[in-house]
Amino acid sequence: MAIVQSEIEKVAELARIRIPLEQIAEVTQRITEILHMVDQLQATDTEGVEPLSNPLDAVQQLRVDEVSEANCRESFQAIAPAVERGLYLVPKVIE
Repeated sequence: MAIVQSEIEKVAELARIRIPLEQIAEVTQRITEILHMVDQLQATDTEGVEPLSNPLDAVQQLRVDEVSEANCRESFQAIAPAVERGLYLVPKVIE
């Protein structure tokens, strides 16, 4: 799939990207090369190939879900300016 310079200019305008005029030809060539690589990947026969979630077939090691710190809420809220029923009270900032 080839892309022409006018398409690059239009996409750059829509994306609000400023590409200097002297670089548009280079950008067009590079994007054309990238699209060519994508075409090569799409032409690859993947029939019968199972999709992988991880190429190493690794298993995530999970830790035990247990409390590792003491509950210090009372001491934290003791120094707070305003607390009600275990919640911190803050000034209203949006009308």
